[in-house]
This record gives sequence, structure tokens and C-alpha cells, in this order.
Amino acid sequence: MEKKLFGVTALFNTPDEIIKAAKGVRESGYVKYDVFTPYPIHGMDDAMKLKPSKLGYLTLGFGLTGTFIALFSMWFTMAMDYPMIIGGKPFFALPAFIPVTFELTVLLATLATVIGMLTFFFYFPNNSHPLHDTTFMKAVSHDRYGVCIESIDPKFDITKAKTALSGLGGYDIQEIYYPEKSDIRLFDPKFIVFLIVVAAVTSGAIYFALNKLVYMQPFTWMQHQQKLSAQAETKFFADKFSMRPKVEGTVARGYIPYEFKGLAAPTTEIVNPTFPSEKNLALGKKKFLTFCSPCHGNYGDGDSRLRGQFPNPPSLHSAKVRGWNDGNLYHVLVNGQNVMPSYESQILPEERWAIVNYIRVLQKAKNATLEDIQAVRKEGK
Repeated sequence: MEKKLFGVTALFNTPDEIIKAAKGVRESGYVKYDVFTPYPIHGMDDAMKLKPSKLGYLTLGFGLTGTFIALFSMWFTMAMDYPMIIGGKPFFALPAFIPVTFELTVLLATLATVIGMLTFFFYFPNNSHPLHDTTFMKAVSHDRYGVCIESIDPKFDITKAKTALSGLGGYDIQEIYYPEKSDIRLFDPKFIVFLIVVAAVTSGAIYFALNKLVYMQPFTWMQHQQKLSAQAETKFFADKFSMRPKVEGTVARGYIPYEFKGLAAPTTEIVNPTFPSEKNLALGKKKFLTFCSPCHGNYGDGDSRLRGQFPNPPSLHSAKVRGWNDGNLYHVLVNGQNVMPSYESQILPEERWAIVNYIRVLQKAKNATLEDIQAVRKEGK
């Protein structure tokens, strides 16, 4: 059987020589050729006049697909299928969705790039390229540079191709032929038996490693550590609790404990130490909308935004609440009241006072007197 010619190759010694050779092959009119170097060489794209790769379009398409899938999935889940208000955020909380969106975009773009490159550009699963295992490939992957003019080029003539490469300074010019095809039976009995043996050995080794080996000495160090696990019983302390209470009377550095913690109401009047400036009210509005509005509503009317998931609280505009001093409002934020939990661990002291000031603004706006309205109009002139 006559061998089929793949192309003609030639070797070069320096980067300058391969750049010159690439330009010469292109200027000779060849279009089906390739250049091989052991490392990227600056200027090779211009020498070969390569067009931009179409692989980028595949990457872009799948990357945008990942972006759409991530955003649509999170929007549908959080805003349509199972809407939940988390920390006062809107149903479509875009900033919170960005990390997942970024990850899925990069994941699909990367997978599409690698799989597309192997499948559409390298014709995977074809792993029997004619240049594989040739002395030419061994040279250009080590310390030489080479050019291969393929026989499918419209202008290809074996004699002229050799002459052209020789004239450009090429040496060790070779004719590369396609390897002889060999029939490989996928369902060969020996191959099937080999797969079964590999699967059995792999499964057995993994089962042994995960279910037996980790329980043998000295591989049990992860199970038996000199530590106390949270909420686990211990024999070290008399009460058998591993989670230890704070030592009585200790105070964290930089922290002043609330002296009326746990009481139904403050035993003395608490004075508001802040001034309701524009900056302070902006902070109070932000924290109110985040922590308070899901239950109390955006304006404190008790019109919960939780769609009946919890009982609606009383309005902040009632005569009772408006009659409280600022310290009582602050006290409720720290201790909680009825079904309202404590927000001591979530809201800083200065933020609590800012919320109190903002509640006073809402109350004033909701229950303004004629004198208040006239005063505001006078200031606006």
C-alpha cells in the first residue's frame, strides 16, 4: 500500500532564522504550513500573517451563557420561586449575586476554551498526528525551530517545497507520511477484561483507603486531636461542657457592656449622646431599612414586608412609642421585645442611636403639626 504524504519539514537553528523562514514561506504563496518552536517567539504572528483565532468567540459565547444562567437561576429562585428577604436586601440583590456569576462565567468560558480547542481545532480524539514521534518533532520541542509545508496546500509540489525550504536556510529536510492505520476493536475481549480489572482495583483501593485505612494507626490523627469540639461532651471539666462560659467580671478590650442587659426597662433614663445630623440620619436610614423595615415597614407603620411569614409588629407611630424617650427605643434594640430578637450582635452602639434618630424623623413626618409644616415651609423659602 502506497504511503500518503503529509508534508515536508525543515529545521532552523535560531529565532531570527525561523522568523525569516516563516516570512519566506508565506511570500512564496503557501497557505497550508505551520511553524514549530520550543517557546513562543515575539513577532511570529506578523511573520506568518495569522488571522485572529476564532476560539475567542467560543470563549465569549459560553462565558456570557454562564453569566445568564447564574443570574437567571438566582433571580428565579430568590425573586419568583422562593422569595425571601435577607437582611433587608431586595429580592434581586445584584451585588450579592456577583461572586457566583463571576465563578460560573469563568468556569463555562474555561471549559469551552479547552474542550473547543481540543475538539474543533486539534480534532480530538485524533491522537495520531503524522508529526508525532518524528525526529523533527523531537528537535523543535527541544532546541531547534522548524517549518512544515503540508501536502494539501494548493501550490504544493514536493520538489519545489524542498527547494524553497533549502533556499531559506533549512536543513534536515524530510518527507513526513501519514502513519499506517491499524484497526482497534473497542470491544476486544482483552480490552474489556482490562477495564474490569482497573475498575475493580480502583474501587477496592478507594474503599479500603476511605473506610479502613483512616481508622488504622497512625492514620487516625484527624479523629483523635487534642482539642474540644463545640457542643460536645468532655471529661476534662466537671460540668462536662466543652463550651466554656465567660469568666465572671471579664470585659472584652474596647467593649463597654450594656448595664441594663436583660431588664424589661432601663432603671434610669438613658440620654441620647448623638446629634441627628445629615450624616447620622443617613446612617440611621440605611440601618433601619436593613434591619427594621422587613418587619416594621419602610416608614415604621407596622406593614411588614415579610408577606405574613411573621406576625406584624405594632406601628412605631403609636402614642405609646412616640411617648418613649430615646433610651427606651435604644433599650429595645439591645434587648429585644416580645417576638423581636436582640440586635446587639448585629448593630453597633452608634448605629443603634442613628436608628433611634431616624425613627424620630419618621414619627415627626408622620405626625407633624400645623406649626411643624409652616416651619418647614418657612425654612424652604
